[in-house]
Amino acid sequence: MVASKHVVRLIFGLKVKELRKQRGYSFAELSKRCGLSVSYLNEIEKGKKYPKTDKILSLAEALDVTYDHLVSLKLSKRLSPVADLLQSNFLQELPLEFFGLDPAQVMELISNAPTKVNAFISTLIEIARNYELQTEQFYFAALRSYQELHDNYFGEIEDAVDRFVKESDLDVVPPIQSSSLEQILKSRFQYTIEDLSPDEDLDNIRSLFDAERKRLLINQRLTGTQRAFILGREIAFNVLELSDRPVFTPFLQVGSFEEALSNFKASYFSVALLLNKSHFIADLEKLFAAERWDDGILDRMMDRYQASPEMFHQRLTNLLPKHFGIRNLFMLRFSTQADSEEYYITKELHLAKLHSPHANEINEHYCRRWISINILRDLRKEQLNGNDPAYLADFQRSSYVGSRDEYLCISMARPNAPTPGNVSVTTGLLIDEKLRRKIKVLQNESIPFRKVNETCERCPLEDCEERSAPPLVIERNQRKSRMDAAIKRIMAQEKATP
Repeated sequence: MVASKHVVRLIFGLKVKELRKQRGYSFAELSKRCGLSVSYLNEIEKGKKYPKTDKILSLAEALDVTYDHLVSLKLSKRLSPVADLLQSNFLQELPLEFFGLDPAQVMELISNAPTKVNAFISTLIEIARNYELQTEQFYFAALRSYQELHDNYFGEIEDAVDRFVKESDLDVVPPIQSSSLEQILKSRFQYTIEDLSPDEDLDNIRSLFDAERKRLLINQRLTGTQRAFILGREIAFNVLELSDRPVFTPFLQVGSFEEALSNFKASYFSVALLLNKSHFIADLEKLFAAERWDDGILDRMMDRYQASPEMFHQRLTNLLPKHFGIRNLFMLRFSTQADSEEYYITKELHLAKLHSPHANEINEHYCRRWISINILRDLRKEQLNGNDPAYLADFQRSSYVGSRDEYLCISMARPNAPTPGNVSVTTGLLIDEKLRRKIKVLQNESIPFRKVNETCERCPLEDCEERSAPPLVIERNQRKSRMDAAIKRIMAQEKATP
């Protein structure tokens, strides 16, 4: 593998640093011996500078090594794990800069204990392989952390939306017409927009972008809401000048973190455009001021914006932390196939802490008392009875067994068209005194209440009619507790024996 210039600089810096310390030289002393400034030597050791040949010769002489030894990519035995790590793709695939981390600083930390850190990273890689985690899953995990660091609110994108609306003289009173967005793409950005004809191999593709001809093909089976989202997203790629971008949706093949980030920014822009911030905040204030929530209160909001459940919940998680001070929340998206009792979390977001519930990758059965799963079952019943609702909406107070955590859960389910199956999206707000003051409906008992847990395998409830698997983890822990107690009894008896 050919090392990148960045990797060469880092390895060179590590070698200089190690040799300087082995010789017992301070920066000032090495500077005096080789004729390079202290600041320049510091930049070299951090991997930010790579000196020219004459300066490398001066360094080699000052450190009493050959030129070839100094420029070789081979490190000492102590630092060899670092070289292996640097020349692998692992660190190159991590978007360190988005978390305020300088790669050189990370390498300095690693070089202080290279064997231990490399063993730790190797362990992570092995775990990833065992659970069949792909590179894109690392990207999406990093992206979730990036969202959480910013409370899922990005002011620069919100400002870009506001500027675009003003420049385009776009009417943002909901619902925004997709025809208006289509006209903007054609006139301002010189797009050609065509229907993507049904094809057995393209059933799941929602849109396809031909960059060479600026041609956007949209699956003609999409709903009006889905079409508007695709158009808003395409506008975003141009307004935000995002060059690293996916060419088709849904976004399944990820080439880089930049591509994943661009996709996120474009999706954020589109939702912020279609669910205007001022109008949505005003509607949320009305919702939170209501003393009772009837069955149609969410339906009326959805109809007003002509939004999909994902769009509604994304906007909810954008604006609650920033404009209402509600940061203790989670969002989950579940998917299931027709006639299946298997449910998968396909997207999640946690602000302030890792809330319950969260994704479980060890094939345990998610609690069937969650509203996220119940609403999927309700949707399936409607479909089996010959009805075809665009979505269902419901809410529930969920209290977790064995903890004091209770959440107000707002959930919606819809058909996963054009892909077979159904999906549900749920936002859960941790109920505390602050939330009770903000949301009046929590001051009465009108919201349905249920005791829930993480998974059936970890649930001690004995009278649960919804249980889909035995409490194996609970039983295993109980066996261990009995064994520990028996060992303590034996040890106590031995001590008591004269």
